[in-house]
Amino acid sequence: MDFLRNLGDIGLFIHAMIDAIIFPIPALFSQLSLSAMSPDRAIWLATIGFVGCLIGTPIGYGIGKVSGNLVLTKIMKKKWYDSATTLFTKHGEAAILVGAFTPIPFKIFTILSGCMSYPLWKLLSYAALGRAVKFYTVGILFYVYGRAAEHMVDGVLTIILLSVGALIGGIWLTVRFIKNRKKKRAEVPVVQGPQESTDVTAGEE
Repeated sequence: MDFLRNLGDIGLFIHAMIDAIIFPIPALFSQLSLSAMSPDRAIWLATIGFVGCLIGTPIGYGIGKVSGNLVLTKIMKKKWYDSATTLFTKHGEAAILVGAFTPIPFKIFTILSGCMSYPLWKLLSYAALGRAVKFYTVGILFYVYGRAAEHMVDGVLTIILLSVGALIGGIWLTVRFIKNRKKKRAEVPVVQGPQESTDVTAGEE
């Protein structure tokens, strides 16, 4: 952590990238340290972290594609692995959004996506949405409140992330409900009324 912190912007970029691959410590810690030292650059630092995460995401996906569950079972805590697997199996893309907000390391979801052959473009889309909220929430807090934000991050970040997560989850569930309802309607066979009797002898007469 000290080594990455001393590298400044480059260190944050590297940390965010490997955070999405295999590094156990979230990039949030590097972002907090650097933002506290330079609050006027907090939004720029959020951008660096966000871009680094997006670049690391397909690499983590590739590891999952190649190694299967081996990497996850070897380096991750069992409770995190089980929680992520359950979320992913039940909710698919919603799990990626949830993973972007919860303490479960995001790298589990990038690698698990590869293991389960989840579409990469979907992973990147949901990862971009979830991670943007997290990085830029911290960036805006430091930019607006300066170093005082250091004492606000835990409480404010938790409230904002839970609120945004609930909003996104609600929208996702609503869209899914509407799609399923339309699908069920399309599958219901159309019941036709009795056809009018046709006088087959009419033409002969």
